[in-house]
This record gives sequence, structure tokens and C-alpha cells, in this order.
Amino acid sequence: MRSLLCRALGARPHELPALGWAFAYFFFLLGGYYVLRPVRDDMGVLAGIGRLQWLFTATFVTMLALAPLFGWLCRGLPRRRLLPAIYLFFTLNLIAFWAALEAGLAPRMLAPVFFVWLSVFNLFVVSVFWSFMSDLFDAEQAARLYGAIAAGGSCGAIAGPLLTALGAVRLGTPGLLLVSAALLIAAMGCIAMLLRWGRAYPRAGDPPAEAPIGGTIAAGVRAAIGSPYLLGICGYLLCYSTLSTALYFAQVDIVGGAIPDSGERTRLFATLDLAVNGLTLIVQLLVFARLGAALGLAWMLALMPLVSLAGFLWLGAAPTLAVLIGFGITRRVGEFAISKPSREELFTVVPREQRYKAKNFIDTVVYRGGDALAGWLVGGLRGMGLGLSTLSFLAAPLALAWLAVGLWLGHRQERLRRAPV
Repeated sequence: MRSLLCRALGARPHELPALGWAFAYFFFLLGGYYVLRPVRDDMGVLAGIGRLQWLFTATFVTMLALAPLFGWLCRGLPRRRLLPAIYLFFTLNLIAFWAALEAGLAPRMLAPVFFVWLSVFNLFVVSVFWSFMSDLFDAEQAARLYGAIAAGGSCGAIAGPLLTALGAVRLGTPGLLLVSAALLIAAMGCIAMLLRWGRAYPRAGDPPAEAPIGGTIAAGVRAAIGSPYLLGICGYLLCYSTLSTALYFAQVDIVGGAIPDSGERTRLFATLDLAVNGLTLIVQLLVFARLGAALGLAWMLALMPLVSLAGFLWLGAAPTLAVLIGFGITRRVGEFAISKPSREELFTVVPREQRYKAKNFIDTVVYRGGDALAGWLVGGLRGMGLGLSTLSFLAAPLALAWLAVGLWLGHRQERLRRAPV
């Protein structure tokens, strides 16, 4: 069985325990998020398209405020204390939301705060997860193992909507919050096991794992804007987040007009999540490693820009619910199964401090900054009278820029991998 697993997953025998715990870690993490995602998406529709840019801006400001706090924690804490502290903080947040609802606070009053919180939570905890993975595995290991590790998140993203669909009526929103908190606690158990494996198999050339990450509070910001390589990752992520926000606006517009009932919208979003994550799991387990070996990292990073270019042109020509669903599913499957794991490979060739601080700044502040900028841009263009079709056609040039940046980053990573910095 051990031999079969190694051949199927592309793993070495000593890597199997770490692969299993990383799979479980990501399963619990995304399972906890996807339990609550359909609720957040319905809250976005209830808030109305005119308020989305404010919610995206609030999310960006929150990320901006958290960046120096994260830098301060990294400066003084080793990873064995840093990681549990972050997940414990978000677990306590969920318990506080539960207590507020149990005390009688109206869900509608809590909705904007919860929308912003869940958007921050998702990016922050997933960013820390991949920082930890890049600290455990080098570039060669990442190319073999990241697809299988990402599949753990896909399984969690399937289980989460199922739990919501089956338990939403019986448990209600307060009960779902506690389910999500329990899954985060389980993720912390996986962290402990991975830390033990990391002590047994440390990355060559890295500082001792028990030492604090160190550096200054603002080191991540300076690295992100001072390194052409990291700046290229910023540009890649900005293109992705801007186009994702534009597509989210189209989703709110089309779904809100086509499906007036809130319960039916939540059911549709949960169904789409299940479809996306089921297809993503298949691609991650059966396609990612083989496709990466055949195409190389540069073209793996270029696939989703190509899909987005074709999809926005299609949506511009036919702005219907069926087209939105087809484009949205294809793009999200490609992002989760191919683009996201490939993008995380980019950080395996940078020093440890940048894996945590610069990566977290890019994944949170830069990402949500793109959301906020796109929110105001799309809102302004809509205010000028531009329709959905025109906005979709205007997104196509940005997809071309995204394609160019992806190809450059892939080739640059290969050079750094051969001569690590």
C-alpha cells in the first residue's frame, strides 16, 4: 500500500506522513470556511450591488491594519507558536459571533461585519497555510506534492457545503459557526504533527525551525515592492483579484435578477460550490502533477489568464445565467486546481522571512487592495451607464496582461530554482 501511494501521489516514503497531515490540515481549514461561504454569498446579494465596493474597501482596510500586527508576531515568535496563535485567534472570533447571535443580535445587523470578517479570515488563514507548506517543502517537492495537498482543501470545500446544506435548517447560523470553530481546532492538531515532521526533515539551508522568523515589522512590505520577482507576483495577483471582483459583480447582477428568492440563491451557491470542488478534486489528484510536468510552471500560470480572456469575451457576447455559471465553474476549477498551487510554488525559492511576511502581505493586502480598487472601478463604470456586456469586453485586455506576467514569473522561478537566492 505504501508503494502504491508513493507512485500514485508522486511522494517519497518519508514524505507520506507529512503529505497526509497537510491534506488533513487543508481539509479542516477549507471545510470550516465553506461551511459559512454560502451564507456570506447570500449576504452579498442582500446587501445589494451598490454596497459591494464598500464591503470590499472595508475588507482591504482591515487587511491593511492586520499587516503590521502579523509582522510583529513573526518578529518574535517561532512558527511552532505563531501558527497556533493565529488559528486560535480566529476560533475565538467565531465563538464571539456565536455568542452575539445567541444573545439576540439581529443577523441583518451582523451581516456586513460577518461578510468582511469571513473575507479576511479566508485569505489570512489560507496564506499562512501555504507559507507553512513552502517552509516544509522545497521547490522540487512542491512540484510533486502541492496538487495532492491542495486536494485536501477541495475535499474540505466539498464537505463544507454538504454540512451547510444538511445542517443549515437544524443548526441555524449560530450552530454553523460552532461547526466551523471545531474544524479550525482540528486543523491546529494537524499543525502540531507537521511541526514534528519538519523537525525530523528540515529544509536544507533554512535557519533553525525553533528560531523566531525575525526581521522588522515592515520587512514584508519592503520586500514585496523592492524585489522584481515579488513585485511580479503582486501584479499577477492584482490581475486575478481584479477580474475575480468584476466577475463577482456580474454574479450579483445576473443571479439577483434571475433568482429573486434568498433561499434559492443560497441553494444555487452551495450547489455551484459542490460542483466546482468536485471537479477541482479530480483535476488535483489526476491531472495537476502530469500537466505540470508536461507544460512547465510558466504555462501552468498562463492557463487561467487564457480561460479568463475567452470567458469574459463570451460573457460580453451573452450575459446570461447559463454563461455565467459555465464561465464561473471553469475559472474557479482552474484557479483552485491549477493556478493556485502553481502560484504557491513561486514562494518556495525565496528566504523564510519572505515566505511568511512578504507572502502574507501579498496574499492579503495586495489581494484585497485589488478587490477594493476593482469594486470602485466597476461601480464607477456602472454609474457612467456602462452595461455588463461592455464591462466584460473591457476585462479582456487585463486578462492579456495577466497572461504576460504569468509567463514571466514561471521562467523567473525556474532561474531562481537553479540558483536559489
